[in-house]
Amino acid sequence: MDTSPLSLAQSLLRCPSVTPEEGGALAFIEGVLKEAGFEVHRPVFSAPGTPDVENLYARYGSGEPYLLFAGHTDVVPPGDAGRWRHDPFSGEIDGGELHGRGAVDMKGGIACMMAAALDFIRECPDFGGSIGFLITGDEEGPAINGTVKLLEWAKVRGERFDHCILGEPTNPNQLGDMIKIGRRGSLTGRLVVEGKQGHVAYPHLADNPIPGMLRLLDGLLREPLDRGTEHFDGSNLEVTTVDVGNPATNVIPAEARATFNIRFNDLWTPESLEQEIERRLREAAGNTVRYRLAMEPTNAVAFLTPPNAFVGFISDAIEAETGRRPALSTTGGTSDARFIVKDCPVVEFGLVGQTMHQVDERVPVADLDRLAGIYRKVLDAYFAESSTKS
Repeated sequence: MDTSPLSLAQSLLRCPSVTPEEGGALAFIEGVLKEAGFEVHRPVFSAPGTPDVENLYARYGSGEPYLLFAGHTDVVPPGDAGRWRHDPFSGEIDGGELHGRGAVDMKGGIACMMAAALDFIRECPDFGGSIGFLITGDEEGPAINGTVKLLEWAKVRGERFDHCILGEPTNPNQLGDMIKIGRRGSLTGRLVVEGKQGHVAYPHLADNPIPGMLRLLDGLLREPLDRGTEHFDGSNLEVTTVDVGNPATNVIPAEARATFNIRFNDLWTPESLEQEIERRLREAAGNTVRYRLAMEPTNAVAFLTPPNAFVGFISDAIEAETGRRPALSTTGGTSDARFIVKDCPVVEFGLVGQTMHQVDERVPVADLDRLAGIYRKVLDAYFAESSTKS
C-alpha cells in the first residue's frame, strides 16, 4: 500500500464524510493502521437530539512515553459543487495542489500524521513507547459525541497519554508560521431589559427599554476586561445582536434584547467572568434599569501548554524542515484541544488555513510532504529524548 502523505490524503478526500456521516474515512484509516500493527477501535456515541457519531482510537505499542495524534475526519458541506474547479470529493491534483473538501481542515493533516507514524514504525519498530490516534467524526458538528466521549472511553480503558499533537490548520500564510500552544475560552450571555409598551406620543405612560440597554452595554464595554498576559491577548467582549423586534415606528417596545460573546484568556474562568459581568451590569443598572441575564453553559475554557521541551521538539522540527521558527500563538477560535488538555499537554500544528471551508479548498502537495517530514522529526526527537532518560 502506498502510505505517502499524498496517497493517504487523496484516499481520505474521496470519502464524503460531511458531518455526521463517516463516509468511509474512518474505515480507511482503520484498515491502514491495522495493517501496520495498530490496535484499532471504532466506538460509536449517541445523545438525545444529536446524530450518532462514529469515532476511531488506535494505539501502537504499550510502553511510555505515549504520544497521541488527534484530529477529525468530518468536514463541512461543500456547498454548490458546480462552483468548484474539481469535484469536492475527487482528490484531484491541479497545478501542484490537492483539491477537495477537507484538504486543509483536516484530512490533509491526518494523512501527514499517518505517513509520519507509519514511516517511523517501519524504521524503529522497537522504539519502546506508544503512538496513538484519536480521530473523531464530530468536530465540525455539535462536538457532543466525538472527542469528549472518546477521551472518556479511553480513560475507562486505562489509557493515559503523555503529550498530544492536534493537526488543525494553524498557519496563516506559510507552513511553519505558527504553533498553537493554547486557546482562549468562549462564553456567551443573553441580556434582556424590561420596559413597558406604549405610544410614542405618550412616553410618560410607557417605559422605553432601549436607553436602559444602552446603559448596560456601555457598562460592559467601557473598560477592557484585562490587558492580556504573556501568551494571550486581552479578553474581548463583542456584542453580536441588539434587537427589540419592533416593526412599528410609533410604538415604544416592551423589551430590548442583546447577545454578547466573550473570548477570554487564562486570567478568567467561566465562573469568575460571569461574576465580573454581573458586577458591571449591577453598577450600570443602578436602581432604574430592570434586566435579566442568562449566561449559556460552556465547555470552552482558556488553556495554555507552557513552552517546554515538547513545544521545543515541534519548533525545532518545523525550523529544520521549513527554515522558519514558528510563532507560539493562542489566537483563533476554539478547537478540540480544549477537551484534550484535561488529559495531557496538547499543541496544535497543521497546514496553512487560507482555504479551509472555502470553495476549492486545496493544499500544495509540497506542504503535505513537508508536514509529514515535520511530524517524523518530532517522533524522532520525542522518542530519542525518552530513550536517553530511561
